[in-house]
Parts: sequence; C-alpha cells; structure tokens
Amino acid sequence: MLFDQTILRIPGPTPIPPSVERAMNAPMVGHRSSETSDLIRAIQPKLQPIFGTNQDVVILAGSGTAALEAAVVNAVRPLDEVLVIVTGAFGARFVDICMAYGIRVHQLQVAWGKAIDPKEVIGFLEHHKEISAVFATYCETSTGVLNPVEELAKAIRSVSDGLFIVDGVSCVGGVPAKMDEWGIDLLVTGSQKALMLPAGLAFVAMSNRALKRIQANPNRGFYFDLIKYRTNLENNTTPFTPALSLLFGLEQALNLIEQEGLENVYRRHSLLMDMTRSAFHALQIPLLTSDEDASPTVTAVRPVDFDAEEFRKVLKQEFRMSIAGGQGHLKGDIFRIGHMGYCSPADVLQTIGLVEIALVKVGKPIELGKGVAAAQRIYLERGMK
Repeated sequence: MLFDQTILRIPGPTPIPPSVERAMNAPMVGHRSSETSDLIRAIQPKLQPIFGTNQDVVILAGSGTAALEAAVVNAVRPLDEVLVIVTGAFGARFVDICMAYGIRVHQLQVAWGKAIDPKEVIGFLEHHKEISAVFATYCETSTGVLNPVEELAKAIRSVSDGLFIVDGVSCVGGVPAKMDEWGIDLLVTGSQKALMLPAGLAFVAMSNRALKRIQANPNRGFYFDLIKYRTNLENNTTPFTPALSLLFGLEQALNLIEQEGLENVYRRHSLLMDMTRSAFHALQIPLLTSDEDASPTVTAVRPVDFDAEEFRKVLKQEFRMSIAGGQGHLKGDIFRIGHMGYCSPADVLQTIGLVEIALVKVGKPIELGKGVAAAQRIYLERGMK
C-alpha cells in the first residue's frame, strides 16, 4: 500500500486538477489591488454559462451552506410562509435554516431515493397562495436523486408568485443549469463539488425578480447581504475579504471547463453515471434510485446481502479508496460513489475494479470482471471522442 495515496470517490470534496493546485499556489496579492479586480472581472463571464444566466454570480467566502443561508436571509422575511421540498438530508437543511430565522415552513416530504413529482407541488401551492418562496434541491447528495427543477420551475410559476430557490451544490457544473430559461430565481452552489476546488467558496445567482424582492427586504443580515456583493461587483471587488487563493484556482478550473466545453462536461458526467450504474446492475446489486431519477454526479447503492460499512472499510484499508456512507435514516444501509468534477472514465473503471475485489472480501458472491465489463461496454458504445 502507498500510504500517501488517496483515491477520493466521495460526492465532495472531489479531486483537484493539478493545474488548479498550481494556480492556488500563486503568490498572494492585495485583495483591493488591481490584480484582484482583474481576476474578478475575468471570472464572471466564465461563471455565467455554468449557471445559465446573464446575471452576475455573487461569490462569498464560505461553504455551500453559506450560500443556502444567504438565499434564505435575503429572499425571505421572518414570519413569511415558504414551502421546502425535502427529498433527503439537504432538503432538510433548508428547513433548519428557515426555522432559525423565524420563517414559517411547510414541507413536502418525498421518500428518500425518489424525485419530487411537480404535480404534487402544484397541488400544494393551489391551496397555499400565501407561499412567498419554494425551496428545492437539484441533486440530493444524500440519495443520488436529481430533481426535475426545470419542470418544477414551470409548475411553480403556473400557480404561484413565490420565488423558486434551488440548491445546486452537488451538481452545478456537472449537469445543465439554465437558470434564466427555466425560471429559477436563486441558484446556489459551492466550490468543492463539480467545480473541482477545495471547500471555501459559495456562489449565488439571482434573477431580476429575486433581486427586486431582496432589495425590498430590510433584514438581509450583514455578511450575507447579497446587495452589498452585487454593488461591489460593479467595481470588480467584494464587500469583505475574498478567499484569493481559491479565486486563483477558480479561474483555472473555469478555464478547464471552457477548454473541455460545457456540453462535453455534461456528456462526460452522464457517461460516468451510466458506466457506474451499469456495473452495479450487472453485479445484481440494488441501487437506491431509479435510472430516471438518478443524478449524473453521485450514485447511491443499497446492498441487501452484505454490510455497507464493512465494504467501505475494506476499500479504505486495502486501497485507501474513500466512498461515502449513508446519511440520516440511511446511515449504514447505503454507500455512495461520487463521479463528478475531476473524474474520467478511467477513474470509474478503476473504482469498479476495486469495488469488485472488496465485494469478494466481504463475502458477496460475484463473477469478477462482470461489473467492469458492463462499464467498458457503455464506454465503447458512447465513450468520449
């Protein structure tokens, strides 16, 4: 075993490209310098296509949860009524944030492993005209579900004037996000997932409709006041100290995405998902989500005849490979494999090969190579050119 080798196949943080690591090692400059303003000016037009917006994308120094909280405190006032669609642990986080600010929360609970049906949202909103905002999670990291946010946006707009606020932390940059076209009012993400950076940057994009609502809110907080960030962006600066090393890395990560081509990035993530899922189908190991509801960035597996935690332990001890366990009531019942950001078909083939060895080690009867062969076939049928 190589003790300084780590194989990271969790749904965040994700591996960092070497060129991004080098960029983050650039000498420090003053955060009010012309160099920093030039950097911010260069980053904005590269971020906008990833969000699918012509609006500025606000960058905060903080984790993805900072972006979630900023969206809540700016867009919703205390005692307002909101609807939170809960399809897993991170939908529940929106509930906790809203309640911390004295917001009255209605919840639409969906079985973990299932995507929300937009018709359910329409039915709820038709009977709750007072809802000022609807919160949803695009990719529910805890279950590997990709919710149909395009259809949700249309459904919400057909019956409600409430803002549509979307947590895109574990998928923006890995799946299509067309915020302006679809009618999303606030879309947020973090740096340590498909954007191929360490944790520490949070991103918020706002529609004109959301911006008007936020400007009318007198209680936007201090650090999370998104109007301050928007105003400062006009001068290519930030209201508070930026995480400069991460911004150096962000510029290079965006260059890599631009070089590959955004549509190719999306196709690669879809390919990685299909390779991973086909391998487990071939090995006859159940997946938590249906193929229709599955996310291109993370796959959740629900074994029935071997222990998920023992399996994870073998991978870590034998190969220093990290995969994620379950959260909430799924803890110990599932494991999750991340395939987003700096991840290639070669990485997936390595992962499935090691998974097969670990399955044998925990006593799961399989035919070695069957999962790898299934993933190989997917690659040969539709692999990258």
